[in-house]
Amino acid sequence: MTDISKKNNPHPVTALGLLVTLGIVFGDIGTSPLYVMKTICHANPSFDADYILGAVSLVFWTLTLQTTVKYVLIALRADNKGEGGILALYSLVKSKGKGWLYLLAALGAATLIADGVITPAITVTTSVEGLSAIMPDPPVIPITLLIITLIFAAQRFGTSAIGRCFGPFMLLWFLMLGVLGACNIGLSPSILKAFNPWYAVKILIDYPGWFLVLGAVFLCTTGAEALYSDLGHCGRWNISISWLFVKAMLVINYLGQGAWIMAHPAEAASGSVNPFYAIMPGWFILAGIIMSAGASIIASQALISGSFTIFSEAVNLNFWPRLKIKYPSTVKGQLYIPSVNLFLFLGCVLTVVIFGSSSNMEGAYGLAITITMLMTTVLLAFWMRQMKVPGWLAWVFFLVFAGVEGTFLCANLFKFLHGGWYTILIAFALVFVIYMWFNASKIRRRYFQYADIRKSLRLIAGISQDKEIPKSASNMVYISESTDPTLIETKILYSIINKHPKRADHYWLIRVEYTDEPSTLDYTADELIPGCLYSIGLKLGFRIDPKINVYLRQIINDLVEEGRVDLTSTYPSLRKEGIPGDFHFTVIHRVFSPSSNCRPYEQVVMSFYERLRRIGVATDEALGLDTSSVTVEQVPLILNSGIPLRRIRRVR
Repeated sequence: MTDISKKNNPHPVTALGLLVTLGIVFGDIGTSPLYVMKTICHANPSFDADYILGAVSLVFWTLTLQTTVKYVLIALRADNKGEGGILALYSLVKSKGKGWLYLLAALGAATLIADGVITPAITVTTSVEGLSAIMPDPPVIPITLLIITLIFAAQRFGTSAIGRCFGPFMLLWFLMLGVLGACNIGLSPSILKAFNPWYAVKILIDYPGWFLVLGAVFLCTTGAEALYSDLGHCGRWNISISWLFVKAMLVINYLGQGAWIMAHPAEAASGSVNPFYAIMPGWFILAGIIMSAGASIIASQALISGSFTIFSEAVNLNFWPRLKIKYPSTVKGQLYIPSVNLFLFLGCVLTVVIFGSSSNMEGAYGLAITITMLMTTVLLAFWMRQMKVPGWLAWVFFLVFAGVEGTFLCANLFKFLHGGWYTILIAFALVFVIYMWFNASKIRRRYFQYADIRKSLRLIAGISQDKEIPKSASNMVYISESTDPTLIETKILYSIINKHPKRADHYWLIRVEYTDEPSTLDYTADELIPGCLYSIGLKLGFRIDPKINVYLRQIINDLVEEGRVDLTSTYPSLRKEGIPGDFHFTVIHRVFSPSSNCRPYEQVVMSFYERLRRIGVATDEALGLDTSSVTVEQVPLILNSGIPLRRIRRVR
């Protein structure tokens, strides 16, 4: 097996690496101080000092237990060849796990995308609302929609240029959070008691609306899942070390906001003041608003890029129809999916228009991501068992974090009627599509018919030499879904032999197989008929774009250098000039036949599959083939589930 990929660069811990990590990884969790303490105040407008003390204690211990312990110390170890995220984790455990694990991965990915729809809306809206501190009735909605439009419009050009300033900007942002928080702790030094976990427990015991405060507190850790998803971009140690600094700045800022609220309870309870802006000196507010807007844009950019990656992985894991993917720059891993960008843009615009203010969006925020975290916990428990972690320890991990996240989920369910329905509706629409596509693909593969190509080698060699048959092309290339070089779809054999026999100098069978590893790019080359028929096995990781044209060119160059194939045209006039022969690709497109004799469930799933095809791109375009030299042959896919057909004999 030959590797046609470049080796992945490791992520050494350097000052530059840490700076880049700040800009890529912590945008979402780093903007949570914009709205967390404001939401906590809204959860109980008649709060007292003990309530604020307990809430800040809950924030600190949530960041410690959920983000530090689960994600930084445990989840970052569950890397799939350096890549992270729920789909990479699923790829690690699916081969040795249960068949239903794909549902957990699908639900986790869908809820992560759904929460990603509302995150840019709430962060940008909250930052723009800060203008109310310096001007009456600012036009929040128009400004927010303008910023969101510019963010999504910029995606098609790539972010490699502006991305260089993300790290320094986020460094200034976190330093600003820490300094502002530290300057306000002196307003009520008793806020430092929040480090005592007893106050976190006490508020849950004493406060009847504990589920409301838990729903608000959970917002402080919503970016933890994105932290795990960005593992492949920055590396475990860069993220872990950077988190020490980020967490310190976040905690200091929360302490400062809490101290200000305890010193100004009436202003905070009025709901007209956001504690985040209230702790700023008057002369700094405009700069603070600008910094907040910049941090919100960076957080939005990170989530949008993450969504592109999730959909790209979903396509290669057979969770989603093929999509048109563009690469706006040469930066590794940077991609742009126009349809996903439009979907996220419309979702963000609808969020702003429907909810109108960040206070109203708080109800929709957080519920979906709780489900993502629960799904990650279950998959991590399977991964721990796969890594031979003692069973009791895996169970302790599962029970602790499933208990914590289950409690947060119960608390966040209160938000369902107050906006949570919005993200849940988006998530379950995505899950429905994934379920139908994944299961339809399994059904299709079950009804594919394969034949041993070795039995047809003599006939194919004869066709290649038969001058009575018009030459179709110098090189005929077929795309196969077989993983065995000796087996081929009967429809491909039918196309070569029976359906207008196709004479060619060389036949190429390209077998594309997606692996459970993210960055695999290997190939095998089997010469079935010397100088005539070649079977090429391509193994692609789930994060690799299937550019079949590009890969085939490199593979053939390797074979030419080895002397295993002569690509020079066999036409005398062209051969004399050393001109290579032409290539023609044939793709077999199987269309589900409504006349199939199958079960009602399969009929429904396959009918829906054919409709879903239309939201994706054609197979030839998805595989990166040169569409000017591609023929798509449509053949019926007839499902026969063995439903008996009884013959009635007539009595003569």
